[in-house]
Amino acid sequence: MTEFTTAATKSNTANPAARAFGPSNYEIPKSGLPSMGTPEALRETAEKGVAQAKDTYEKAKVAAEEATDLLKNTYATAAKGATDYNLKIIEIARTNTNSTFEYAKELMGVKSPSDFVVLWTAHARKQFDTMTAQTKALTELVQKVTTEIAEPLKAGVTKAFNNKVA
Repeated sequence: MTEFTTAATKSNTANPAARAFGPSNYEIPKSGLPSMGTPEALRETAEKGVAQAKDTYEKAKVAAEEATDLLKNTYATAAKGATDYNLKIIEIARTNTNSTFEYAKELMGVKSPSDFVVLWTAHARKQFDTMTAQTKALTELVQKVTTEIAEPLKAGVTKAFNNKVA
């Protein structure tokens, strides 16, 4: 038994690909059957499958490029809209700060409580009107930016679904 174990170990270590079970490499064993060509119907089916895969790939590639462009444009529009909104907020803050300083300056000149009430009432009315106008301007800006962002997205999604159905 020692001779057999030594011989088996020697043969396995000498050529690791050679094993007691199976062929020495991973090839399909050849049978005694004659080789047959690929049937024409199978070849045509394979060619159609390859053509469809290429067509699908091209369509997916075009759709991905369109989606990328759409998202780039949407992002640029959103960034511009956010910048415009922030600039509007800064403008509002500047206007409100100037108004507050003017009010404080006018308060310094008040001589009587009745003058104070008149000044305060006028300032409160002016601030309310200003706040209303500022809120309206911000609302219009947000609506404009939202529309500018949504319209291309809506058109792109509609186009994608129409192409998908067609």
